[in-house]
Amino acid sequence: MSVITSLTNFIWSPLLLGVLIVAGTYFTFRMKFVQVRMIPEMIRCMFEKSDEDDEGISSFQALTVALSGRVGTGNITGVATAIALGGPGSIFWMWLIAFIGSGSAFVETVLGQLFKERKESGFIGGPAYYIEHGLKNKTFATIMAFIMMISSAFLMSGVQTNGISAAMENALNIPPLWTSIVVSLALFVIIIGGISRIAKFAEYVVPFMAGVYILMALIVIVLDFDRVLPTFQLIFASAFGWEPLFAGIVGSAIMYGVRRGVYSNEAGQGSQVAAAASAQVSHPIKQGLVQAFSVYIDTWFVCTATALIILLTGSYNVYDAAKQPIVENLMNITPENAGALYTQTALSHIMGPFGSIFVAVALVFFAFTTLMSYYYIAHTNLLYLLKEKVKPIHILILQILMIAGLFYSGIASSEFVWALGDLAIGFTVWGNIVAIFLLSPLVFTLLKDYEKQLKAGKDPVFDPRNLEITASEYWYNR
Repeated sequence: MSVITSLTNFIWSPLLLGVLIVAGTYFTFRMKFVQVRMIPEMIRCMFEKSDEDDEGISSFQALTVALSGRVGTGNITGVATAIALGGPGSIFWMWLIAFIGSGSAFVETVLGQLFKERKESGFIGGPAYYIEHGLKNKTFATIMAFIMMISSAFLMSGVQTNGISAAMENALNIPPLWTSIVVSLALFVIIIGGISRIAKFAEYVVPFMAGVYILMALIVIVLDFDRVLPTFQLIFASAFGWEPLFAGIVGSAIMYGVRRGVYSNEAGQGSQVAAAASAQVSHPIKQGLVQAFSVYIDTWFVCTATALIILLTGSYNVYDAAKQPIVENLMNITPENAGALYTQTALSHIMGPFGSIFVAVALVFFAFTTLMSYYYIAHTNLLYLLKEKVKPIHILILQILMIAGLFYSGIASSEFVWALGDLAIGFTVWGNIVAIFLLSPLVFTLLKDYEKQLKAGKDPVFDPRNLEITASEYWYNR
């Protein structure tokens, strides 16, 4: 465990935090704050109908599949651990990384669309595809595909099962062993249906579960309305060390706010590019706008809902770097098992036992849809690695190994599973951020083309011949 923790801390050094912030800020200014000025266009593109739905999935389905990956245990347990180890100020840094991260999500998504390939089952794309065809570096692309496959199938996905197991044990006393068995079998049934089944499931479940969860947060806000303003003041003051109680952990607030924020919204990782690339759109920018908005939904809405539930009710402890309590409102809870317990305790104060059960059920839906998304990412990268050599047996082996890994993660310690998840994200972020930074001039060119067509009153349509840029064969032959 100490080796994994040391490696995770090395990967997640201040340098990586700086790279994420600098890259996102560069994209934001270079594109003139596209994630703000084009919000109305984001919403329009989100619900736009495709003329060729039989070739790919719709923009809204791509949004919900991507959201099923973004909205997971990180929105409940991740926020709780950020507060536990970074204090209330960590929430500000989650908001900030979501804002600048939406620029990174925009860039990686446009690249995913630009270099996607058409297969019998639909469109396929991701970091490996734009690294190979955009950067012309097949070795880098192969390494990235392997990292993405291992990370999504075995490392990041384990956090989801572990979160479900812990929440069900807290709420209903169900042993983690049984929860792991049920979740693993249920996921296997869903994933054998492919992206179409995943998209259909996510299209209905994701908006519903996110809406109900935010509604619960609104109930808490109404009941504790007099504490809303002081809570926001606490978040901002703690983020910069202006709150004396948390002045000594400002570094931890930044570290855990950014780390848990990136884990939750996945902007810059390249993990949700596969879902975005599967959408049928007339111009790559359209899906970039949709996915930029999905980062806001994940962090500004769902993560904020969790933060307010916890902070308004005072259901949290805060620990320093030595794991000694700075604030201890809850007894018999350690940094290692904070997770869903903070949120469950908070809602239990207001709704009794139902509050704890509700969080467990919400976590099941959040985590389960994220697991489906992670499988699709792993599947996409397996197809890249094996290409025409891929056979049904290879896919079955991936499915079985992923299910086995999920089962183990459900009964392992939360600290161990989260360390593996953080490690996986660190590796994927390093590779992807470098790639999209180098390829970003292509995105800037596409954005200018899109806005030029919008100003001319047209529904933008992409033709690489008009811009004299590299794109996949699909865009030349569509």
